[in-house]
Amino acid sequence: MKLLFISVFLLSISSVQAASIYAGKSKAAVVCSQCHGVRTTSAEAPFPPLAGRDKEYLKMALRQYRDKTRLSEIMNNIAGSLTDKDINNIANYYSRQK
Repeated sequence: MKLLFISVFLLSISSVQAASIYAGKSKAAVVCSQCHGVRTTSAEAPFPPLAGRDKEYLKMALRQYRDKTRLSEIMNNIAGSLTDKDINNIANYYSRQK
């Protein structure tokens, strides 16, 4: 019985984590990828790629842009619409890309 409970618990954690990666991918496709790309930026975009960046750094930067403690007119406007959950999902997604 105890083993069954542990197995169900571990499966539920995996499902939640997978959902946040999927949600992050979806949100990144709409909000981030036009400038930052998914794995690399487009040739004409002067913006850094986000793939493989540290998850905590991405979360911190997005929160700072959202809260306007880090200034960039473009990023302040874009990040201003992100919730904490969006930020966590996007950071989780991009940090797992190679």
